[in-house]
Amino acid sequence: MSISKAQSAPKKSRAAIKQPIISVGAVIFRGAEVLLIKRAKPPFKGHWSIPGGKVDYGESLETALAREVGEETGVEIRILGLINAFESLPDGAGLEPPEPHFVMLDYVTDWVRGEPQANDDAEEAEFMPFDEALSRLAWDQTRLALQQAKAARNRIRK
Repeated sequence: MSISKAQSAPKKSRAAIKQPIISVGAVIFRGAEVLLIKRAKPPFKGHWSIPGGKVDYGESLETALAREVGEETGVEIRILGLINAFESLPDGAGLEPPEPHFVMLDYVTDWVRGEPQANDDAEEAEFMPFDEALSRLAWDQTRLALQQAKAARNRIRK
């Protein structure tokens, strides 16, 4: 009796699989204000960021974006376009389970309805002036996403 590779291979936990995790983020404008969340869970627990999260298997990027924004903040958005792709690479410290490799696709969006309420992965959620939002962000790549979103929004509105 022969055993196929699939039958004999030991099962790996999700944490042991070393492959990028796809996630989405939304820069949400309401007039001149931007919506930020204060993260309730790692990574960056306690730091301000844009709403977003992991894309589920079989889910489109835009569906994942709307779902994550709704789960974290309770607001509804209109997607204007893709800003850019960003990465968070493992630092190579040999952690077990290994530090994840995130590929983040950030979008520029407009607020449609709903007042922000911190839910799910968010400890706080609030609209604030653009410059204040820039100063609260913990990660340079997210500040870059906000700046690119503002420029893209200005181009779209012309």
